[in-house]
Amino acid sequence: MTVSAGIVGTLAIPAYAFAPGSTGPQFETSAQTELTEAQAQSVEVTDDVIAAPVTKDGFAATTAAEIQAAAEAAAAAAAAEAARQAAEAQMASYAASYSGPSASELAAAPVYGSADAASVFAVAQQYLGVPYVYGGATPAGFDCSGLVKYVYAQFGINLPHSSAAQGAAGTQISESEAVPGDLVVMSGHIGFYAGNGTILHAPYEGASVRIQPIWTSDYWIVRI
Repeated sequence: MTVSAGIVGTLAIPAYAFAPGSTGPQFETSAQTELTEAQAQSVEVTDDVIAAPVTKDGFAATTAAEIQAAAEAAAAAAAAEAARQAAEAQMASYAASYSGPSASELAAAPVYGSADAASVFAVAQQYLGVPYVYGGATPAGFDCSGLVKYVYAQFGINLPHSSAAQGAAGTQISESEAVPGDLVVMSGHIGFYAGNGTILHAPYEGASVRIQPIWTSDYWIVRI
């Protein structure tokens, strides 16, 4: 009986306890198995944490395009100021270089009589080579309407110092009727018709009174 009890006791022991090599690493419990067998955990989050607002900083970067635009605007402003100062210096020099009568004074005491086109053109030709000066209306320097004003003033005709107003002061005629001394009028510019599709005018800054072909078809002829 004693032997039998010992045998029974031996059989009651789990077989894997005596399996060869059962202590090797291949028989160990994996980390995944340990996590699977672990008790579930939970974390309580209070309402004030859940309701906390999400915020972001207010940093704003200036783009390359904005930097370029600002640089261009500054350069344009500097150029405009330089041009203004140059114009003021030129006008100061212009005023000091002429001591003769103004266009208004000539209109009040004209030099010539009839303002026929041929006579007007002959007087206008006297000013070929006079430099262009913005706002100028004397032989020290002319702009386009200043030249027309000064020439007509010598015939007792006091025209405004404006290309648009001068163009409106006469009668529009066809190009086929035009003769030297009539006015060539275009948007923002005016001069004397010089015949054969040319114009005698004060063209622009840096140039002088000259005769040249009319460069556009967008013009009309006016006779004062």
